Amino acid sequence: MDNREEVRAFLTSRRAKVSPEQAGIPAYGSRRVSGLRRGEVAALAGVSVEYYTRMERGNLAGASDSVLEAIARALRLDDTETTHLHHLARASGPTPARARVRRDKVPGIRPAVRRVLDSMTGVPAFLRNHRFDILAANPLGLALYAPMFTAGTAGPVNSMRFSFLNPHAQAFYPDWAQVAQSAVAALRIAAAQNPDDQQLINLIGELSMRSVPFRGWWASQDVYVHRHGTKRFRHPAIGELELTYEGFAMAGDEELTLLTYSAEAGTPSGDGLELLATWAATQAGVTIPAT
Repeated sequence: MDNREEVRAFLTSRRAKVSPEQAGIPAYGSRRVSGLRRGEVAALAGVSVEYYTRMERGNLAGASDSVLEAIARALRLDDTETTHLHHLARASGPTPARARVRRDKVPGIRPAVRRVLDSMTGVPAFLRNHRFDILAANPLGLALYAPMFTAGTAGPVNSMRFSFLNPHAQAFYPDWAQVAQSAVAALRIAAAQNPDDQQLINLIGELSMRSVPFRGWWASQDVYVHRHGTKRFRHPAIGELELTYEGFAMAGDEELTLLTYSAEAGTPSGDGLELLATWAATQAGVTIPAT
């Protein structure tokens, strides 16, 4: 996939966010651009205007790590944005055919990983791939995300499709706008890391066609990594839950992420998880469709 447009949009959007004052540049007279000018970014990064202009037009091929770091400093990128810039640069170069084939396959789940997931009886947990398909979940995970797993959609259960295309998602997430916006930013990172994954490209196209909010947030070029945090749920059977989540990258299976949710014992949400476990024991037939 030619990622020139992705590079152009990302660098342009980040440049627009940095004011001359933030960069330590005196601002004289009126300015026709938001944020910094290209020449100002080039000067801050120590590269020629022509070279930076070529980069911002989408050509990162051959850019060294030191140049990318200099551009990141000039644009005041955070760690996640800087990593994203490096991913875009790697995707601008030639991709081995073997890597293209590997990205288009659904990674399998090793038996040991399934055993670990099944052993996590006190917390909701599930395993997803880089396309945000849910590949496996423990009983509490199935119970927590019951509206997603019982949606009856064709194909694999996908948290992105649920968030943007399921009419129950906004009721399930009290902070839906925040959850959805961060999900789009995480999907953008996945797209940069897997630029030749046609199924991922198709997912982005589908969401762009069918969801106006998705289109708006996708155009913002923001990036985000789901490592840990707090998320609120309004479960149809249990009510309000505020849970802490942790995302664990699977060593040796870089496309897979294990997500867990927990709450401190004795709190309303901790009691809610115990009630969820009781409720889950009464449910039958909730499974994850085969991918």
